[in-house]
Amino acid sequence: MVAEHLSIRNNTSTSIVLKRIERFRAPEKGGFSAFSTVARNFTQVLTNQTRNDAVSCIEQDSHHFEEKNVDIRIEPFTTKKTDLRSFIESDKERTRLIFEAEGQKYQIQVPVPTAESASMKALSDKPKHRFTGIYITPESFLAIFSSSNLNAWMRELRDDTLLSALSIPGTHNSPTCHIAPPSVRCQAVSPKEQLENGVRFFDIRVQPQYPEDPARDELVLVHSAFPISLTGNKYFRDLLREIEGFLDRNPSETLIVSLKREGTGNATDEQLARILHDHYAKGGRWWVRPKIPTLGEARGKVVLMRRFNLNQKLKGEHGGTGWGIDAAAWEDNTPHAKCASGLLCIQDFYEVLESMNIEKKIKYVCEQIDRAGCCRYPFGVQPDLRATKAFPFYVNFLSASNFWKTDTWPEKVAAKVNPAIVDYICRRGKEHDGDCSTGILVTDWVGLDGDWDLVRSIVGMNAKLRLRKE
Repeated sequence: MVAEHLSIRNNTSTSIVLKRIERFRAPEKGGFSAFSTVARNFTQVLTNQTRNDAVSCIEQDSHHFEEKNVDIRIEPFTTKKTDLRSFIESDKERTRLIFEAEGQKYQIQVPVPTAESASMKALSDKPKHRFTGIYITPESFLAIFSSSNLNAWMRELRDDTLLSALSIPGTHNSPTCHIAPPSVRCQAVSPKEQLENGVRFFDIRVQPQYPEDPARDELVLVHSAFPISLTGNKYFRDLLREIEGFLDRNPSETLIVSLKREGTGNATDEQLARILHDHYAKGGRWWVRPKIPTLGEARGKVVLMRRFNLNQKLKGEHGGTGWGIDAAAWEDNTPHAKCASGLLCIQDFYEVLESMNIEKKIKYVCEQIDRAGCCRYPFGVQPDLRATKAFPFYVNFLSASNFWKTDTWPEKVAAKVNPAIVDYICRRGKEHDGDCSTGILVTDWVGLDGDWDLVRSIVGMNAKLRLRKE
């Protein structure tokens, strides 16, 4: 069932006006096209892909069967429900919409002619803006965002913005993209590809391989009790090399790294802390102060969010306030809790015992997005740890699983949760004096077949921060 009328959400800081709508009939199916559709559907069954087929593109020589000039203005961060029908003859129709912003025109096809978001085509030379459209087909809802270069989207934001004020895409068990059991693998693409496509929070679990030898720095990447690859151990050192290479190429960016000790070894948190301090977090590349930095302070750095306890020596760092952003007291399986340090508010409900409970997970994620969105963060460097406690990170896990139920393994859960959260971000329209931040959304299986809608919608929600002057 498709909604009867078109709605448009302007999630940019620029007023836009819908000027024209053109309608095109769906292309006739048959022959090779029909065979290709069957083949695609068969492939989706085999690979557990649940995304819809791409919509065919409106060709240059296509003729519309209806056209209409309109003048529908949508102000920044508002939604307009129009009286324009979603379709006239068939819900398979394609529509071309032409917008105007500051005297220049931009066009987009809906539904978009790919299985992912679409860049709006500028119809003027030297366009002032770049827009991205995400279309929610069942709701006939178009959300428009300011486009960002995902490899360097932080470049557009002010240095004096607190890192916790940002809408940040993250990944859960970020390096688990290798050949592994379905209950272990959480990601479709490599950490390098995640970084290039806008992800700025990595959730990483490690086990020290030689914890009792101070000279050894080997940290094995794990997911719970399991190694992340069936083809042999993968190591944190190699992952960090990729991270540092990305930051060298993109010095405007930062990466928050949440580190936790897991696995079947006999290492302690204190040993992990020593290894990180002595072998990794050196030379100014890491932010290890126990307070939330501004983006300017964090650019080019790895920001350590530690989910492990410290040895006595490191507890004395930074005037006795500790080392790293303290996330050690992390309440387990919670829909809403604040870490004892006061620097993080978390949603990490993950125990989805049955597939029907995924709806409960979606509800908890949406509630956490609303908590983050209502906050209004100050600009400027905060003087100390106490000051930053008033402006915590909102960390929001979209991941959940049940090892014993195949339909609640990470990919299956993500296939339901990710589209639901794209929908919620695009349509949420709650107006308040907050920054509309999503907080940090920690996801599974983003980037599957090039689908970065979830990341684009999260990054797009930073537009209100760019609009603020004070």
